[in-house]
Amino acid sequence: MPKVVARYVSHGERFEIIVDSELAWEYRLGKRNTLDNVLESDIIYKDANKGEKAPSNLLQKVFGTTDTLKIADTIIKKGELPITAERRNKLIEENKKRIIDIIARNCIDTRTNAPLPPSRIELALEEAKVRIDPFKDAESQAAEIIKLLKRVLPIKESKALISLEIPSEFASKVYNQIISKTASVLKSDWKNDGSWAGEIEIPAGLQQSLMAKLNELTKGKVIVKSIKVS
Repeated sequence: MPKVVARYVSHGERFEIIVDSELAWEYRLGKRNTLDNVLESDIIYKDANKGEKAPSNLLQKVFGTTDTLKIADTIIKKGELPITAERRNKLIEENKKRIIDIIARNCIDTRTNAPLPPSRIELALEEAKVRIDPFKDAESQAAEIIKLLKRVLPIKESKALISLEIPSEFASKVYNQIISKTASVLKSDWKNDGSWAGEIEIPAGLQQSLMAKLNELTKGKVIVKSIKVS
């Protein structure tokens, strides 16, 4: 793995560490919980290229500690961390997949009120010449990207309001495994016989997958009273 110099400037002073580029980025992005194998050495430099170490009194003054791992944590998370083209492209692809998934789950085609296939969303991203930021979280990017996609795609954010009943033999399992975890429960009524009736709200794009799960767990016995898409 390529070794790079991570740099942090504070109080008019520069601090550097030598790190494994790939592992350091995993740590910065929260995909790695420890600095094991991330640091090339336990030395904090003022200038890594010259081999000039940062004195302990300066580390204490700036970071409030001389603990290498605590200082390295600050440098990696808040400082300048070089990135390889390969890692940058990988982050872009990961964010792109997450953004497409978010849009597919939360938006519908305005002409049909049906969910948009991920393949169509991906094509629209290309048509609208959307640039994916590799460092910005997918959720915040998706909101802005939806606005851009409206230029080339009949799309709108939508919610589905579903009124349904679940027979007693399946109610508890379905409610705990599916409904409470994937939907906003607006109305909930547990009947004396153990069945459940209620009203839930979900992203419109999740309608088909939710109904498939409900039918599977209830063996087709779920009762859907109404579905309103807005």
